[in-house]
Amino acid sequence: MRLINCVTVYILILFNFMSYLHQQIEKKWQKIWEKNRSHKTRDAFKKKKFYCLDMFPYPSGEGLHVGHMRGYSYSDAIARKKKMEGYNVLHPMGWDAFGLPAENFALKHKVHPAESAKKNIDNIKKQLQSAGYMYDWDREINSSSPEYYKWTQWLFLELYKKGLAYRKEAPINFCPSCKASLADEEVVEGKCERCGTLTTKKNLKQWFFKITKYADQLIDDLENLDWPEKVKIMQRNWIGRSYGTEFFMQVLHGEKGAMKPEKIDKFTCQWIGIDLNEELVKIKVWTTRVDTVFGMTYVVLAPEHPLIPYLTTEKYKEDVEKYIEKTRNVSEVERMSQEKEKTGVFTGSYAINPLNGIKVPIWIADYVLLEYGTGAIMAVPAHDERDFAFAEKYGLEIIEVIKSEDGKSSIENGAFKEDGILIGSGEFDQLSSEVAREKITQWLENQGFGYGIKKYKLRDWLISRQRYWGTPIPIIYCNQCGEIPAPEESLPITLPENIQNFNPTLDGKSPLANINEFVETKCPHCGGYAERETDTISQWVCSSWYFTRYVDPKNSKEIFNKKKINHWLPVDLYIGGVEHAILHLLYARFFTKVMLDLKLIEFSEPFIHLFNQGMVYYKGKKMSKSKGNVVNPDEFFEKYGADSMRIYSLFMGPAEQDVEWNDQGVIGVYRFLQKVWKIVEKYQSTTNLPIDNAKTMEQLKQSKELERLIQQTIKKVSEDIDNFKFNTVISTLMILLNEMEKQPHKLQASDDMMSESRLERRDTSYKLFLKLLAPIAPHICEELWHQLHPEISEKESIFDQPWPKYDPDLIIEEKFELVIQINGKMRCKIEVEKNISEIEAKELILKNEKIKKWIPDEKQIKKIIFVPGRLINIVL
Repeated sequence: MRLINCVTVYILILFNFMSYLHQQIEKKWQKIWEKNRSHKTRDAFKKKKFYCLDMFPYPSGEGLHVGHMRGYSYSDAIARKKKMEGYNVLHPMGWDAFGLPAENFALKHKVHPAESAKKNIDNIKKQLQSAGYMYDWDREINSSSPEYYKWTQWLFLELYKKGLAYRKEAPINFCPSCKASLADEEVVEGKCERCGTLTTKKNLKQWFFKITKYADQLIDDLENLDWPEKVKIMQRNWIGRSYGTEFFMQVLHGEKGAMKPEKIDKFTCQWIGIDLNEELVKIKVWTTRVDTVFGMTYVVLAPEHPLIPYLTTEKYKEDVEKYIEKTRNVSEVERMSQEKEKTGVFTGSYAINPLNGIKVPIWIADYVLLEYGTGAIMAVPAHDERDFAFAEKYGLEIIEVIKSEDGKSSIENGAFKEDGILIGSGEFDQLSSEVAREKITQWLENQGFGYGIKKYKLRDWLISRQRYWGTPIPIIYCNQCGEIPAPEESLPITLPENIQNFNPTLDGKSPLANINEFVETKCPHCGGYAERETDTISQWVCSSWYFTRYVDPKNSKEIFNKKKINHWLPVDLYIGGVEHAILHLLYARFFTKVMLDLKLIEFSEPFIHLFNQGMVYYKGKKMSKSKGNVVNPDEFFEKYGADSMRIYSLFMGPAEQDVEWNDQGVIGVYRFLQKVWKIVEKYQSTTNLPIDNAKTMEQLKQSKELERLIQQTIKKVSEDIDNFKFNTVISTLMILLNEMEKQPHKLQASDDMMSESRLERRDTSYKLFLKLLAPIAPHICEELWHQLHPEISEKESIFDQPWPKYDPDLIIEEKFELVIQINGKMRCKIEVEKNISEIEAKELILKNEKIKKWIPDEKQIKKIIFVPGRLINIVL
C-alpha cells in the first residue's frame, strides 16, 4: 500500500512538473502572497524608498478591459524590480469613486451611486488581484468614503482661510445633458469631455479655487520635472503666460463726446479699472504687440464686457442686443477658432488712440474673450489675421506699420504678423519691433496712460457641481452672520445616503437642495437658523491630493503624518494617460504647492517622473464599451493565465505608443511560458555519460557563449525595464531562452569535476533567467523558483532575491566580424577572434576561398592596411 502511495505521489509530482497548470499555480501563489502579506509596505525610514503609483481608476464601469491592464502591468514590473534592487516599495491602489463618471453610470443603470460604486470596485479589485499585481491593499482608499472626504473638506477650509477658495456669480460652462457646471478644462472643442454634449453658458453663483495665484510657479517648475515634453507644452499653453502692455483709451459716446464715470455703476468702474472721481470714461486694452499701435483702426470688446450698455447708442441698441444674445451659447473654443467666420456689431461709440489722438470705432465681436486680457483689444488688421479678416468683411481701414527687415513684406493678401521695422509710427519709426515695444510701453507709463504687465490664459478653477454624488462643500449661510466655514470639528459633513431622487435638476440647483434634513442647520456663530451649501465638490479636487493619503490612510486625527509624507513623497514614478495633462496633473501640482505654503509638506511637486502609456485599440478603434470593442481580461486569465496577459500587454509594442490588440498574441506568449516551464525538466534530468573529450570541449565552448549572452541579457533587461522598453525586454528573454534550450542536458562525466562546475553554472544561469523574468511573469517564476529550491519555505520569495548584476568583463564579445576590402570596396566579412593580430589576419584572408577569386595571384598585392577590431584592406 505504501509503495502504491509513493508511486502515486511520484506520478503526481512528475505530472505537475511536466504540465504548466497556470490556473492552479496562479491561484496558489496569490493566496500565499496574501497570507504572508508579501506586498505590505512598512515605513522603514532608513531604507531607500521607491513610490510607484498608477492613476487610480473611476469605478464607473463594470470592470477593466485589457487596455487598462497595460499601464498596471508596467508599474507592477517596475515595482517588483525595484523591490529586488533593495528598495522599500510603496505601490498602492484606490478608487476615484465620487463625481460625474460614477453618478452618470448609476443614473444609467437606475441604481444608487453608492451601490454601483461598491459593486464595480469589488469587481475591478478582483480583476487586479487575479492579475497578481503587488498592490498594498492595506492602504486602499476610496474618495467617496467619509473617512477620505473629511480631509477633502478640511483642505477646502484651509484654502478658504487663505483666500484661495471663493464664491462668485459668473458665466460658466454648463452641460445640458449632465446638468452640471464644468471647468474650462472639462470642455473639449465646445463639448462636455464626459458625455460629448455641446455646452452652453449660464450665470450661476459658483465656487472657485484661485489657481491663478500659482500660475508662474506652475510654469517655471515644469523645468525641474522628468515628464514627457508634450505634457509640459500642453500645460504651458493652457496657463498661457505672455508679456504685454495694458493702456487706457478715452471713450467718446456717439456724437455726444466724452463720457463721465458718474453715469456708470460702481462695479463696472472697478472692473475696467477707473475711479469714479475721474473726469472721463476709458477703456482698458491689453496687447502683446504694442509696437503695432499706430496701425490700430478700431477697438473690439467681448460681448460680455460690462461697458457695452453704456457705450451703445440708441441707433445700434437693437443690433447689439441681438448679437449678444446670439453669441451667448457659443463656446469659447468655437469663438477662438481661426476657421470660424468673424462676426461683430458696431456700438456707435469711439475711442481715442493715446499715441496719435486718432478716433477709432468701438465694435463688439465674439473672437474677443472677457476673461482673457481685459476683454478689450486694439485691432490692428494689417498685423493680425483675425483683425484682418474682420476688417475686410466690414470695410474697416487697414494701415501697415511694420515692414520686414528687407522691406519686401506685403499686406496685400493678408496680415504681416512677424516682427520687423516700424513705419508710419511717428517718433518710433525705424525701430525694431522688440525695441519699439519697450520704448512705447515706457512712453505710455511716463504719460500715465499704461504699463507693462504679464497676462495668463489660465482662469481660476471652478470646483462646485450641482450634483448629488460628491463631497459636500463645508460652507454655511446665515442671514445674520453671512457666509461661514463649517467648524473643523463638524467634519465630515456627510452626504445623505437614503435619497430616492438624485437626478440632476434643470434649475441649476443640486438635488441636495430638496433635502431639508441636510440643508437646515444652526449657525455656528450665533446659533440661529442657517442653511448648508448644497453644491458638491468636483471629483477633480478629490483626486488632486489622493497620492498623499496613501502614506497614512488610517489616520483619523490629521490628514497625514508629516514624517511619513516627507519620507515617501514626492512620487518617484507616476503612470497614466496623457488625457489628464491639463486636468488632474495640473490640479495635483496646484494642490501640492498650496500644501507646501500651508506647511503641511516639504516638497513642491507631486510626481518626479511621469510616464504616459499609449492606448490600446481593437478593430481599428480605441477600446470603448460604447463602440462595442472591449476585450475583457477575465476570459484570458481563465484560458492562458495572468502571466500570459501581463507579458502580452508589455510585448505589444513601444510603451508610449498606441497599439492594436490581437488575441493570437496572447497565445504566442502562452507558448513561450510553456517553454519556460518545460526547460526545468531538461535542466533537472542530468545523466552522467562516458567521457567524450571532443563533445566536452564543444559543450564548454557553448557554455562560455551562453554565459556571455546571460551577462548581456542582464545588462539589457535591466536598462530596458528602467527605460520602459518592455517589448525589447521580452524579446531579449526569448532569445536567451532559445539559446538555453540548445544547451545539452546530458552532461559528460569528468574526473576533474568539470561537469560538476558546469552543472553549477547551468543551474545558476536558469535561476538568473527566472529572476529576470519574475517582475513580468511573477506566478510562474515564483513556482519554478521554489521547485529549484525545495528547501525554502513559502514565506521566502523570488522577490526577496537580489536583482542580478552583470559582469562588465563577461559581456565583451570574444569574436567580431572583420570587414575585408579590396581597393577600398567591401568584398566579404569573416568572424575572427577579438584580439587577432595583423599577421594572423593576413594569413587567414589569403586562405579564404572568396578572396582568392578576387586575387588570383598574391604578387598583385601592393599593400595591406589593417585596422584592428574593424577591417583589412588589400590594395592591388
